[in-house]
Amino acid sequence: MSAPVMMAHLLLERLSSAVLAREPEPQALMEDADQIRAFMLSGLGNGILNYVYFFHAVMSLPVIRPGDVVLDLACGPANQLLQIARLHPDARFIGLDASVAMLELARENLVQAGLPNVSLQQGDISRLDGFADAAVDCVLCTMSLHHLPDTELLGLAMWQIRRVLRPDGGVYLADFGRLKRRATQRFFAYDRIELQSELFTIDFLNSLRAAFSQDELQQAVALLERELHVYRTALAPFMLLFRSAPRRHIDAVLEQRVRDGYARLTAGEQRDFDNLARWFRLGGLNLPCRLR
Repeated sequence: MSAPVMMAHLLLERLSSAVLAREPEPQALMEDADQIRAFMLSGLGNGILNYVYFFHAVMSLPVIRPGDVVLDLACGPANQLLQIARLHPDARFIGLDASVAMLELARENLVQAGLPNVSLQQGDISRLDGFADAAVDCVLCTMSLHHLPDTELLGLAMWQIRRVLRPDGGVYLADFGRLKRRATQRFFAYDRIELQSELFTIDFLNSLRAAFSQDELQQAVALLERELHVYRTALAPFMLLFRSAPRRHIDAVLEQRVRDGYARLTAGEQRDFDNLARWFRLGGLNLPCRLR
């Protein structure tokens, strides 16, 4: 990523008083086979999103306890879910997605990963049919809330999280925040055009345009009636994290799993991970454990 150009965009974001209208994604569900495949490939071990998935796996560590039943909302092809489940072999994970095509890829990934602590289920995150009240210990949703068409369904999703979560349960939500300038949106979508497919680039730009604002996300999260800490990337809300209070101590065994996962990243992925962690650290969020 071009650091000087990125910094210029972020400073312009900081100084801008503009308000961009949200543009919901053209399709509520990603059903095109080529588009789905492009998205899935971006999150594999050599994909452009691999380091981002590992980042969220690390940042969600404090909210997942051994023995938890963890619900991952809008899991897609399960690239993110499998990264998290690999760090927590002593917890049980349920991946939920509305798209049959996404879940087919998720099942392929699950078979290849050979993780026995993950199951998949089709469902709508704004309804959570089939989940009883207080049925899960932790709810995760990473980079998927912007797929919802409007704030009403965003609020309904939060009500459902509140319903199915146990009183002492953990929450980790992450998504893009709405930027102020179309030029900044295009910069992030196209900055690594040589490393990503055209379909992925289009989807990335649509996701940035469909992002909810920080205020919209905070108003929705307030419906959970839980104390969640909010963090954002410095200077501009390119990415926002909402995380409940720590529920566990990160012991030496878990920390070693994290170090092993970090060591499996390529040198370029480690650099990108470190840059993203630094961007959040400037916004007040530190890594929950050491990586080296």
